[in-house]
Amino acid sequence: MRFVPMISLSPRRWLGVLLAGLALCAAPAQAQALAAGAVAVAGADAAGARAAAERGLAEFVQRKQQMHAGASATGLALEVADLQQLSSAAIAYGFQVHTIEPQDLVDGRGDLRSLARPTGTWRFVVQVDARPVGLVTVARMNGQWQAVSFGGAGLAAEVDALMATHANAERSNVRFIRVFQAQSDLLEVAAADGKTGYALLRSARESLDADAAAGALRKSHELMVPLRTAVMKNMAVAE
Repeated sequence: MRFVPMISLSPRRWLGVLLAGLALCAAPAQAQALAAGAVAVAGADAAGARAAAERGLAEFVQRKQQMHAGASATGLALEVADLQQLSSAAIAYGFQVHTIEPQDLVDGRGDLRSLARPTGTWRFVVQVDARPVGLVTVARMNGQWQAVSFGGAGLAAEVDALMATHANAERSNVRFIRVFQAQSDLLEVAAADGKTGYALLRSARESLDADAAAGALRKSHELMVPLRTAVMKNMAVAE
């Protein structure tokens, strides 16, 4: 029988091996804790942003009613016929605005899904009788969520139609992406099979000279070059 000699480790080296093993065991738990923390923060941001949108809309309606009392209701920002319709406006749902840095598109490192980052701004669809009439934009101001603008009825209608077509009940499979330097809005749609597609809103179809029908999904690699070209063209004009 062949004997294998035992390796003798000093107490200090034994301690190092033990700590390394404990670190390996703890790594998955730490990753799960970080992921749970990120979800909690995202949920808190969504709730805070929605509360600000609801508060901002109520103040907006009250202000408009005072301004237009006894007068014709013009310039209401939202697509409503009169003050009575405006008084029934309500927040339906919101979505966070994501963007892609122009240099990331120019460099072409990664796909759209990996390059998109949240801007910290949220937009909430305003509805009257289940009809989208505009958007409330919400952002952090001095550490507090605040409604900063109202309007965008056309964009609200576009987003609402795409959400109805592609989003799940929680709208957790979609992301709104605005590539500012390309003047293009996209709706990212993650399918159940893991594949990701992009619906081009009107701004993107016009800016990218795309012939895709509204609602049709395009693949990331199909959009990288047109987006990069638009970004570089607009950056050159700005210079």
